[in-house]
Amino acid sequence: MRIIRFSDNGRVCFGIIEDGYVHEIDKSPFEAGGIKGINKTGKSRAFDSVRALAPSAPSKIVAIGLNYRAHAAEFGKPLSEEPMLFLKPSTAVLNPDSEIIYPSHMSHRVDYEGELAIIIGKTAKDVPVDRAAEYILGYTCFNDVTARDLQGKDIQYTRAKGFDTFAPMGPWIETGINPLDVRIETYLNNEKRQDTSTADMIFNVYELLSFVSHVMTLLPGDVIATGTPSGVGKMKPGNTVEVRIDGIGSLINTVRAR
Repeated sequence: MRIIRFSDNGRVCFGIIEDGYVHEIDKSPFEAGGIKGINKTGKSRAFDSVRALAPSAPSKIVAIGLNYRAHAAEFGKPLSEEPMLFLKPSTAVLNPDSEIIYPSHMSHRVDYEGELAIIIGKTAKDVPVDRAAEYILGYTCFNDVTARDLQGKDIQYTRAKGFDTFAPMGPWIETGINPLDVRIETYLNNEKRQDTSTADMIFNVYELLSFVSHVMTLLPGDVIATGTPSGVGKMKPGNTVEVRIDGIGSLINTVRAR
């Protein structure tokens, strides 16, 4: 099932995408506690007429660093013994087809990082790995935009990862993929830059959710960005970046000068 969050004359709505139409549902899947608690309202519109929003409004984005074997090798880092966590603020969230703002007043090297993101469906605390799937509403595309020069300068990641617009996500939530082996590609100006399967992850999505939930409570709508594959690189104003994940779709954003 594909669940889309969209704007309708200034009203934020949720719907199910089927056969080229968006069928509005009566409540947010986060309020409903998952897909079993939602119902169609009977109101539909053509998919092409809908303006997609980021698929959730998270209280927090928990991101994972160096979670692909090839990406760790790319940066000359050893494989982690535990997931490496950092946070991106909710104010960094960016809608599909919206502009990433290049913070040239502070940074001169901004990179794309295509990722698979977990969308939390219900409150999760101290979740065992074998029950992690119960707390996942679905998955979406994510771009962990990073001011790489500031990341190296600051050591910790808050500034480098936290600028407004540095968390594009979407275009919708897909509930029906196998997250353990799905292909992720990133394109810069239509040129492929990343192409890896989630099978190369050091810690899979269920292990990540369990680990994070033992650190902090995850709320409905929260996001876990599961790490980026090898092939990260810089973007410039005027560029277009696309994160494409099999079974989900494409997240496309342009880069604009501040």
